[in-house]
Formats: sequence, structure tokens, C-alpha cells
Amino acid sequence: MPRIVQAALRRAVTVPSGVIHAHVASVRRRNPEANPAQVVALLEREYLRVVAGTGGAVGAAAAAPAVGTGVATALTISDVATFFAASASFSLAVASVHGIQVDDVPRRTTLLLATILGESGVRMVGDSAQISAVHVGRAMLTRMPTGTIRAVNTTLTRRLVRTQATRHGGLALGRLAPFGIGAVIGLTGGRALGRTVVAGARAAFGPAPASFPAELEVVGPGGVARLERAPGPESAGTTAIREITEGPHRR
Repeated sequence: MPRIVQAALRRAVTVPSGVIHAHVASVRRRNPEANPAQVVALLEREYLRVVAGTGGAVGAAAAAPAVGTGVATALTISDVATFFAASASFSLAVASVHGIQVDDVPRRTTLLLATILGESGVRMVGDSAQISAVHVGRAMLTRMPTGTIRAVNTTLTRRLVRTQATRHGGLALGRLAPFGIGAVIGLTGGRALGRTVVAGARAAFGPAPASFPAELEVVGPGGVARLERAPGPESAGTTAIREITEGPHRR
């Protein structure tokens, strides 16, 4: 299981920033009166539906009498990858609402690791970098030194591998239960994991801004930052979660 977790992490942080912004824009277009806090709430609900629905579908399929153990295991691996990818998409979308675009892979990894671990992961980042918990999200993405990012990622990865191997391993066994029971375990487990990520994102970024930012703080490779005009709700493109769960990332 640790290899599955590590591979899922590496792939999850590759979603293009343009896809993230397009997804946030699509949520804003569908809800033109929504303020930033309401958009974040919509992103949370959508994310929880994705991870819960995936867990239940895989549980039902893996527990079907016609599905062998090898196929069931493959379905579980796919579910783990989808959970990590959707979690990365969600956390980066929340960052976008806060006016942050991060293209630096190590910093994306820090954000994903911290949010998947939940509030405890965010506290670990704050303690390691000696920064206020209120500003952990922005600080780790825009101002934390590259050396500190690497050290924090090493610590978080060790914790994550231990934690997620236990969590997903238990869910995998649950999905091999008789048909129906496996689906319930998958649905409940996926939702519980997702709620941990939502709590982690809330702890990392704090309350949403009062208004949508006019500029994005863009952090490129190596942590080099610049300001760019923030995309509005008219931005075109497919949604990030749909691209991850139905597109090339699943192949």
C-alpha cells in the first residue's frame, strides 16, 4: 500500500492550474450571486460527493460475485488514486479562491499532504516552519523557503504513508465484504476521508476573503512569485474534478 500512496501523490499534483481556475469559474457561473465563502462551501460539497460516490461505486463493484480478487484490488488502487487527485484539485481550487496559484510541485505536494492529514497536518507545517496557524496556507505556498518545504514534505510523507496505508487498507478489506455491505463501507469511508481533507483546507486557509481577489499571487517553480490578473467567472474550460475522474489521469 505505501507504493500506491506514493504513486497517487506524484500523479495528483500534476493537474494544470488552468483546469483549476476553469473549475472555480464554472462554479461561479452556476452561482452568480455567491460570494467567496459560498463558493468554497460549494467546492466542499462537490468534493465530498465525488470522494463518497467513488468509494461506494468501487465497494459495490469489488463485492459483486462476478468480480475476482485481482480485479477488486485494481478497483481499490484506482479509488485511492482518484481520492488523492480529487483532493489535490479541491485544495488548489480553495487556494484559487484565496488568490493563490501554485505551479511549484514541491509546494503543491506540501498543500496536498497537509490537507489530507487534516488539521494535524496543518499544525505540523506550522510547527516545522514556526509560522502562525492562521496563515499556514498562504505562507507555505508563497513564502516558505524551498529547503523548509523539502524538510516538511519528508516529515508529512512519512506520517501520511503510515496513516493512509492503514485507512485505505481497512477500506479495501471492507469493499470485499458481501455485496451491499462493501458499498456502504466504501461510501462511509470515502466521506470520512473527504471530511478530513475539508477540515485541513479550512485550517490551512482560514475564512474565505470578503471579495474575489483582482490579482493572483502565482508561485512558479523554485518558489519564484509574481502577480497576475485573476481570472473571472467567464473563464472557459472543463472542471478539474471531472477531468481527473474521467480524463487521462485515470488511464
